This record gives sequence, structure tokens and C-alpha cells, in this order.
Amino acid sequence: MRFPFSHKRFRDLSEQEILALAISSEEDDARIYRGYAEHLRPDFPDSARVFDGMAQEEDRHRQLLIDMHKARFGDVIPLIRREHVAGYYHRRPVWLVENLGLDRIRAEAETMEREAQAFYLAAAARTTDAETRKLLGDLAAAEAGHQVAASDLEARHLAPDARDTENKTAHRQFLLTWVQPGLAGLMDGSVSTLAPIFATAFATQDTWTTFLVGLAASVGAGISMGFTEAASDDGQLSGRGSPIKRGFASGIMTTVGGLGHALPYLIADFWTATSIAIAVVFVELWAIAWIQNRYMETPFWRATLQVVCGGALVFGAGVLIGSG
Repeated sequence: MRFPFSHKRFRDLSEQEILALAISSEEDDARIYRGYAEHLRPDFPDSARVFDGMAQEEDRHRQLLIDMHKARFGDVIPLIRREHVAGYYHRRPVWLVENLGLDRIRAEAETMEREAQAFYLAAAARTTDAETRKLLGDLAAAEAGHQVAASDLEARHLAPDARDTENKTAHRQFLLTWVQPGLAGLMDGSVSTLAPIFATAFATQDTWTTFLVGLAASVGAGISMGFTEAASDDGQLSGRGSPIKRGFASGIMTTVGGLGHALPYLIADFWTATSIAIAVVFVELWAIAWIQNRYMETPFWRATLQVVCGGALVFGAGVLIGSG
């Protein structure tokens, strides 16, 4: 049977095509769960076993659907997939979800099952054919069963102690991969660019020149910090995660930290731009102190003293040099 590789409306599918679509969808979901399991296995073995079990459940339901197709329509299953059907639910790329961490993977798995169940229920409600309605209702019940099976698997493989341990590991990984490099970049970009930007500002009192210096300092520092972070540690021994992720986090936040007080110099009036830039610096330094307190558990007043004092010294040096 030929099927056109253009979008076809779900309501125009035959019962055989609906069954074929369900089979291919179950097969795709099993592959997704196995991909999650392999990604999680090194650091989260208990969660990996949960996704192994969910993949096996998908395989079992796929086999039941194949048996139903053989009984009703024979051995030849039409080639039809999600992307061939207009309005059919789609799955997010595995690589995108994997990069968002353990909690996001768990949430995505729950969403996958809910989307499949909701779609089949809605499709069943729109059809007037008794056999098609029963078929869609059975598929919805199978998806609901997947959710129950997932809960059973979590109870079996993911005891409270194991979940707590994995959550702590995930939180630590998040800190090491994203927060720590990003915080280092924000501190470097916010503080290290103070001197050249304000020295230029007070030496020239030319806002456009000051902006160009600030832009160059911010982008240059961002590139330097990003490459340094990525090249300094591949993450294999330290467990700090992907060097590419850390490099992006550090480089982007460094650039953002510098641009914060460079952008006000797009304003033509020197004293207006400088006043806004100083206010931005104040906000940046307090934001750094808050992040240190919130994620790195540094006492707030200690973090404030370190950041504000350091920033004030660099700012003062820039103003002094520029004014001289």
C-alpha cells in the first residue's frame, strides 16, 4: 500500500492506518526511553532502570497492536509515522531533552504518556464509527496503562533514598556545569570591564567611544573566558560536565556582565549615560551576591562584602585613571 508523504488529516485515516500509526508511535517511544536510559545510566542508574522498564512496556504494547493488525488486516503494516499526519502529537528531540537534566527527562516522559492518551481520547470522541471508537479507546487505555506502569516501575526501582541521592547528584551537576562557570563569567565580565569602561568614559567623555571600548572589552572577555573554561577541564575526572556547556555558560555570562554597563553609553548625554551605568553596576554586583548566596551557599553578607568591595575598588581605579 502506498501512502503519500504529505500531511494527512487524522480523521481521513482508515482503521488500518490508525493501527499502523499507533504501532510506529509505540516503537518510537520505546527508542526514546532507551535513549534516556543510556544517557542516565552512568550517573543515575536507578532512573535508567525505570526507563528500561518503560521501554519494555512500550515493546509489549507494540506487540499487542501488531497482533491485532495481523488478526484484522494481515501481515503487511502500512508505513505511516507521526510526521505524516497533520495535528498528530510530536516528540521533542532526545538530544534537546537530555541536555536539560534529570527532572526535565522525568517530566518529558510523563508528558509523552499524557499527550498520547489525550490524543486518542479526543480522536475517539470525534468518530461515529463504533469499531474505530473502540480501537481508539483501547489505545487511550493502553497509554493510561503506561502511566500506571511507570509509577509501578518507579516504586520498584526508585526508592525514596535512591531518588534523593539522584536529585542531589543532579543538583550538584547543575551547579558544576552551569551555575559555577556562569557565575565566574558574570563576576569577571561585571568587575573586570569596570576599569576600562569608566576610565575611557572619564578620559574622553565621549559616549560612543566608551560604548565601543565596552563592547570590545565585553566580547573579548567573553570569548577568552569561554575558551579558557572549555579547554581547562574536559569534565571526565572532575565530573563538572560537558566542557562545551561550561564554556558557553562562562562566555555568555562574561559578555552579559560587561555589556550591562556598556549599553547605557548608547545614550548621547555623558552624565545621563554614566549615571545609568553606575546604577546597572550596582544591580549587577547585588545579583552576583544573591546568586552566590542562593546556589553556592555563601553567606549573603560575606558575598556582598567580597563582590561590592572588589567591584568598588576596580570602579574607583577606572575613574581615577580616567580622570588623571
